[in-house]
Amino acid sequence: MPGLLLDTLRGTNGSRRPVWLMRQAGRYLPEYRELRGRKGGFLPLVYDSAAAAEITLQPLRRFGFDGAILFSDILIVPYAMGQNLEFLAGEGPRMSPRLVDVALSALEGVPERLSPIYETVRLVRAALSPEQTMLGFAGSPWTIATYMVAGEGSRDQHETRAYAYRDRGAFQAIIDAIVATTVDYLEGQVRAGAEAVQLFDSWAGSLAPAEFERWVIAPNAEIVRQLRARCPGTPIIGFPKGSGEKLVAYARETGVDALGIDETIDPLWAARELPAGLPVQGNLDPLLLLAGGDELDAQARRVLDAFADRPHVFNLGHGIGQFTPIEHVERLLGVVRGWSR
Repeated sequence: MPGLLLDTLRGTNGSRRPVWLMRQAGRYLPEYRELRGRKGGFLPLVYDSAAAAEITLQPLRRFGFDGAILFSDILIVPYAMGQNLEFLAGEGPRMSPRLVDVALSALEGVPERLSPIYETVRLVRAALSPEQTMLGFAGSPWTIATYMVAGEGSRDQHETRAYAYRDRGAFQAIIDAIVATTVDYLEGQVRAGAEAVQLFDSWAGSLAPAEFERWVIAPNAEIVRQLRARCPGTPIIGFPKGSGEKLVAYARETGVDALGIDETIDPLWAARELPAGLPVQGNLDPLLLLAGGDELDAQARRVLDAFADRPHVFNLGHGIGQFTPIEHVERLLGVVRGWSR
């Protein structure tokens, strides 16, 4: 029998709400910090399947979340496409060679770099109860392309945006290559045991409307189309962070099964404007979880009440912060689990 989370992603609006948190496996947990201290850097942890599975399971043991989100990174896809990847302490990820400097054809794919991730999925799914859902994920093409072109993250993705205007053909080729690898990658996760997947478009909010249609909606729609043909029945969650009112077009045109909503969106607006019956996920501000207190309770209830008339997965508007107190997570879960429609 599928659990509450999988039922909700498939369109059931039950009396209770499933809950998981983006980045629920990570630095705010003392057990994660202890394991990382023994094992070393971030990328070695991702490629140690047993360690990555342990990290994925840690928050479920502590909090009993309804879903386990794979411990990995969105940049595994360009790494498998042949770019070098390193994580520098205090500076974030770096990719080389930058595609603003060399042609896409200069990269030589290394698809075997995906295999340890599939093993992590297998290990986690084997350890979960039948009621808990295994969630896989990948970065969406626009967000991945920003790192591939510029070699690192930036606040406004100016280098990649300019490249996309300057050379439409070359940038389209990059996007198409990312789509192809991402579909293979997500299919591999599903074959290994993922029961639903999420597409993270962390930098979708930096694009003008026409560019959003071209570089966010169209590639994600193609991923949905291909993955649905290969893995029918697997729910796909789209999360185009920062999209604002463009969420409506994204939901309608990509065909995702559920829509992740960030904290800048009024949940009452989303409940009113998004397609009827579409499952939604979100959208508590992660800083409210950091702050805690009565305001956390009140705003969590506001989110729950706003989405009472449609399937809703309770989550944050983005990833949980590193310094979030454990007791605040426990308090939030008490609110969510105590609510009923």
